[in-house]
Amino acid sequence: MRALSAMTARTAGWNRPMLVTAWAMVPVALVCLVGLAVDDRILVGAPIWLKPLKFAVSIAVYGITWAWLISLLKIGERLARRVSVVLAAVMFVEQALILMQVVRGRGSHFNVLTPFDSTVFGVMGVSIAVLWTGTLILTVLVLRTPFADRATRWALRIGAVVSLAGIGTGALMTSPTSTQLDSMKDGTFKGVIGAHTVGMEDGGPVMPVTGWSTTGGDLRVPHFIGMHALQVLPLLVLVLALLATRVPALADGAVRARLVVVAGVGYGLLFGLVLWQAERGQPLLEPDALTLTAAAAIVVGVVVGSVVAVTARTRVAA
Repeated sequence: MRALSAMTARTAGWNRPMLVTAWAMVPVALVCLVGLAVDDRILVGAPIWLKPLKFAVSIAVYGITWAWLISLLKIGERLARRVSVVLAAVMFVEQALILMQVVRGRGSHFNVLTPFDSTVFGVMGVSIAVLWTGTLILTVLVLRTPFADRATRWALRIGAVVSLAGIGTGALMTSPTSTQLDSMKDGTFKGVIGAHTVGMEDGGPVMPVTGWSTTGGDLRVPHFIGMHALQVLPLLVLVLALLATRVPALADGAVRARLVVVAGVGYGLLFGLVLWQAERGQPLLEPDALTLTAAAAIVVGVVVGSVVAVTARTRVAA
């Protein structure tokens, strides 16, 4: 109880609609975990309760992050509060539709087999568009907010932009594949438009937990990596601040800010790399020489950039 009270006190000034949405996903996630344990149904090659579980966790993380960020805004606070109400409603609707389709034993995404299924998918498509637009508005407000700490400022700005791009990759999954287009012409259409996988149909071998394809490119990889830039980069700021008490070179706020910029650029390039890899129909764990070369270049760039970020202060002070 004390821990709960302390947490409630710390989040007292956070955006209420986003916070309520995040907390509401906790029991949803628990229900999904029970479903995974007692329901052995498989849908498109994965346990049927896995998708709502992943969405519940994702919505909770999104809600907590923006509940905190909105409380930091110095510009457009009223607009942000209004947008948060719309986004909270959209996320509730989307999660409810996913759960409904699970109960029915039907796919929620890409499923247009019946008029009802098509309507559900259409509503979800509109909800994603609204979610992206609302996040765009909030991202602009973050970019305009003058955060005092430079490291935090860059972490939030870069993180918000990359996260917005990550959310946007969801639109790439809704286009019909060449196989689906052919099936519409020859009368073998199976009621599915769009796919997570590039180069083959959904439902093949997948990685455990994530459900990402192991035989083709998977657009969920850049979707996931991009969206979570807004958690990774602020966490880096926190880690650097903690290390600053023990590492003298990090005591300078300018050094930490430069390191965050280097990490942010590297993270953005990583997002672009996995998106490029997926679009070429290449599984995440089976990169070709070209992908590995690009990854190595990013790593070298981040390492060199980090060294310069730290040593630049020494050269200026000399």
